[in-house]
Amino acid sequence: VQLQASGGGLVQAGGSLRLSCAASERIFSINVMSWYRQAPGKQRELVAGITYGGITNYAESVKGRFTISRDNAKNTVYLQMNSLKPEDTAAYYCNIKEYHTGTINDYWGQGTLVTVSS
Repeated sequence: VQLQASGGGLVQAGGSLRLSCAASERIFSINVMSWYRQAPGKQRELVAGITYGGITNYAESVKGRFTISRDNAKNTVYLQMNSLKPEDTAAYYCNIKEYHTGTINDYWGQGTLVTVSS
């Protein structure tokens, strides 16, 4: 399974961006789609996740500003980012954890860069 992320770019503080990540093939229904980010010199951190049934969770730093969603028919996950701050600057990675027959398959996208200027 290949994940293709897109939508990153340069935006001013207070602006918005929408990230998308599409899987190249069908994912088994027991799965979680997530976005992580990694800023220079920092560890990768979870930004938001969403289950197949639509249950979401967010990092405290993005609650109320970011919204994760998914289209199961298209095997695609989205991250709507509003009210962006310079501290949101990072490479954003999509991730799918697929649970199937007792195993966990862990897929990662290539990362898309988000830069927020002050």
